[in-house]
Amino acid sequence: MEAQSEIDRILQALGDPTRRAILARLGEGPQSISGLAEPLGVSLTAVSQHLQILQDCGLAQSRKVGRVRSCRIDTQGFRTLENWIRDQRSVWEQRLDRLGDIAAED
Repeated sequence: MEAQSEIDRILQALGDPTRRAILARLGEGPQSISGLAEPLGVSLTAVSQHLQILQDCGLAQSRKVGRVRSCRIDTQGFRTLENWIRDQRSVWEQRLDRLGDIAAED
């Protein structure tokens, strides 16, 4: 997948408050889908759909153990996002340094 479209998908996934809430719960440790759905007040189907989006962009993982689907954080998507943010910070720091140099010349 192209890097920019991957970032776009991650940011789009994080743009939804329910998905952010799911990730916050998963940050506390592995959860079942029903464990994720209960405090959010949404259906199991809705959580499954949100979870699929999070899985598609590397922010969450799930696996079925018996009759229960266990979900957890996946760090792949967060590493991708972290690298992009670091690159953007570097670009903007360079631009601001150049701007500072130009302002100092005047």
